[in-house]
Amino acid sequence: MTKIIKIPFSKGGLGKTEGCELGPDKIVSVLKGLGLNEKGYKAQFSFDLVDVDQNDIELTNSNIFSKVLDVVVSGGKNILLGGDHSITYSAFKAVAAKNPGCGLVIFDAHPDCENDFNPPTHEDFLKVLVNEGIVDPSRVILVGVRSWDGKEKEFLDSMKIRYFSMKQIKLTGVSEVCDTVTETIRGWNSVYVSIDIDCVDPAHAPGTGYCEPGGLSSRDLIYFLQRLRLLRNIKMIDLVEINPEKDVNGMTVVLGAKIVNEMG
Repeated sequence: MTKIIKIPFSKGGLGKTEGCELGPDKIVSVLKGLGLNEKGYKAQFSFDLVDVDQNDIELTNSNIFSKVLDVVVSGGKNILLGGDHSITYSAFKAVAAKNPGCGLVIFDAHPDCENDFNPPTHEDFLKVLVNEGIVDPSRVILVGVRSWDGKEKEFLDSMKIRYFSMKQIKLTGVSEVCDTVTETIRGWNSVYVSIDIDCVDPAHAPGTGYCEPGGLSSRDLIYFLQRLRLLRNIKMIDLVEINPEKDVNGMTVVLGAKIVNEMG
């Protein structure tokens, strides 16, 4: 059984992600109505909730850390549902606390290395994790990048963080990039996978705050994640930035539920 931990927090997005707090409940509602996944069985889920305070980021971060730490100690398969991408900061810290050297694979249209705020936001959580020494930059892989500024690229290059832009993925092929990522992380003792829904092209996932054209198709993302799920060193998965208030015909929420069903 896979445990779903809902983290309905949207104040880590600098006012740009309000509505993401509705994502977890909407996704779970759709998830409960789904049938067999593509592996041919009915995934079983249990549910838990992080106590969040939209007016207190530091308290919320502390609550995320404590809840995820408890979940990691208990073991099993776990998926976190945000919320905005700032939740990954505290969640990854908790996983890394029990899994030293844990790697981080991020599906995202953006590198999230723009600023250096304290507490971290959805725009800079990766930069803070690296600068604080919580994650080794050689154990970070970004997939789907296509919207960034010069400072972010400079940071990635200076830290030798590996990234696959959408242009690279188009030229190389999704299957080949997936092969490379899978073979790279197979040797890591533990891996955290973070999925920002804006890695998907807005034609497939319009319900998010930052619609960046030229992204992965929903099929490509599902294929990639199905491959990663076969690895035994995946310790945690999160899915973030789904905003039902910006959705069209509920298609992004349904995609989120589909992703969870396939990863369960």
